[in-house]
Order: sequence, then structure tokens, then C-alpha cells
Amino acid sequence: MSAAASAAGNAAGNAAANAARNAARNAARNAARNAAASAAANVAPMHIVLFGAGHVGHALIRLLGSLPCVVQWVDERDELFPDETPANVQIEATDTPDAIVDAAPPGAYLLVMTHNHALDFSLAARIMRRRDFSYFGMIGSKTKRVKFERRLLERGVDPDRLVQMTCPIGVSGIVDKAPSAIAVAVCAELLQVRTRQIAAQVAMQRLCAHV
Repeated sequence: MSAAASAAGNAAGNAAANAARNAARNAARNAARNAAASAAANVAPMHIVLFGAGHVGHALIRLLGSLPCVVQWVDERDELFPDETPANVQIEATDTPDAIVDAAPPGAYLLVMTHNHALDFSLAARIMRRRDFSYFGMIGSKTKRVKFERRLLERGVDPDRLVQMTCPIGVSGIVDKAPSAIAVAVCAELLQVRTRQIAAQVAMQRLCAHV
């Protein structure tokens, strides 16, 4: 075989090998995208329980109305609810919000932003009795968190579980305290949690596929 023919053969072989590697990489990327899309499709919409119909609550509801979720909006002050709400929002005008906590489905996202600290703490203590929520966030300062942590410990909450209470609420880096800005930060955090859940489900599907 001539040198030219040998070189041509090597070039053809390298091209074929490169094509095969590229095809394998593309197939892997497509499989990953398909798995992620399948997992996203199979994840139930977020079930959000929002306690509080104040200014932040109203701003948050406007955003949640366009997200993949169902919302229970809870407050004892019926007059604070708007006449119209998004289709995925159910109003719960009740003076027994603890019962709403107890009835929330496993995996619920629980948001506490009521009009007084006493009610916030009562709800926090009730929520921390559960171990099956996806997210528990509460509006407030770092000082409020420290006070609530101390009181929750006095109630017998395991210190290792305090990390499950997100307070202050919302993604970091947004310093604007306007209700609309807080609502954006909260929605971003909820979507981050949901994205992590989907990623974990994809990873589990891949693991099961190789068993």
C-alpha cells in the first residue's frame, strides 16, 4: 500500500471515529435533555400554602398565578382578599390556620408572611412538627430568625432541623424591600427548590436505569 493510500485510510478511520464520538456525545446530551423534560413533566405542580394577605401576599399571588403551581391563600381577614384571583389560587378565609398546616399535602411549599409575629411563630411551630414539606419560608429579619430559633428549641425542635426554616425568605442579593421585589425574590427561591427536586428525580431515574 502506498503512503498516500495509507494516509487516506488513516484519515478516513479518524473521521469515522470522530463522527462516532460526536454521535455518542449528542445521543448522551439528547438523552439527558429528554430525561430532564420527562422528569419535569412528571413532577406535580407545586402545592403552595401562603399564609398572609398583606401587601407582599398580594404581590406574590400576582406572580404565582402564572407559575406551575396551585395555591391556598390563607388569612382570617376575609375583607383583604381581592374580588378576583388567578385560576390556580384558592382563598381560605379561616381563623384556624393551624388546621391548614396539618392538612397540607406532603411536599407542600409553606410560606408564612402574616400581619403579626405571634401568629408567625404559632404557624412556624406547627409547621416544624411536620417532616414532609418541600419548603418552609417565613418573611422577616435575621433578628427575627434568631428569636424564633430560640423559641422553637424551647418547644423541643431538633436543632439540626432549624436549617429547614428559611428566614429571611427569598433569594439573596435583592435588597429592595418593596412588596413586588420581595415577591420576585420568593418566586425565584421557589423555582430554585423545584429545579433541585427535578434534578434529583432525574438522577434517581438514571440510577434506577443502571440497576
